Amino acid sequence: MQNIQWLQERAILTPLNEEVREINFIVQEKVPTAAKTYYSKGKCLNDEEAISYPVEFLNSLNPSCIPLHRLVLKIGCPIMLLCNLDPPKLCNGSRLIVKTLHAHIIEANILTVPFEGDHVLIPRIPLIPTDLPFSFQRLQFSLRLAFAITVNKAQGKSLRVTGLDLTDECFSHGQPYMGMSRPKDTSTLFIIADEQKETKNSVYSQVLK
Repeated sequence: MQNIQWLQERAILTPLNEEVREINFIVQEKVPTAAKTYYSKGKCLNDEEAISYPVEFLNSLNPSCIPLHRLVLKIGCPIMLLCNLDPPKLCNGSRLIVKTLHAHIIEANILTVPFEGDHVLIPRIPLIPTDLPFSFQRLQFSLRLAFAITVNKAQGKSLRVTGLDLTDECFSHGQPYMGMSRPKDTSTLFIIADEQKETKNSVYSQVLK
């Protein structure tokens, strides 16, 4: 897990965030290093809404744009930034490898070109999701595991070895093509799909007009 180039060139792609979380959990369980768990601190930004949305409820929410309340990481595992922290070096979608896990800081090396190998410090930051009908803030490391990433997050990335999980159907224009075109050589593309179904290529005809 300590080989930066090996991790840089590989990823599992799948359409859905829920499937990404499940795959990442399964793979990280097989990593022999010790796990460290980070819990977020959440609060409503409107005092009147705090009565309707207690902290326990806020902790149960999993918006796609912010990290989980309970973040479990291990040294040597790949991670991905979920926000622009320090562009152009640390951007939304940047991949890194965990080097050291402190209480309030995570040390990591960047996997993303052209900054691969650079040593960085990732702090906890306040994050406010924009896709909910009320305003709340979560203080957490803006990270998720990145053994698996969504097909959309893989856009623009070149991977030498790609696993493409199509057991869940793609839902947006061009997703299957995007996933299949990440590796330069089809011999290093590995696809898993539901044997009982056809895999549909989602295309919006309006885009092609």
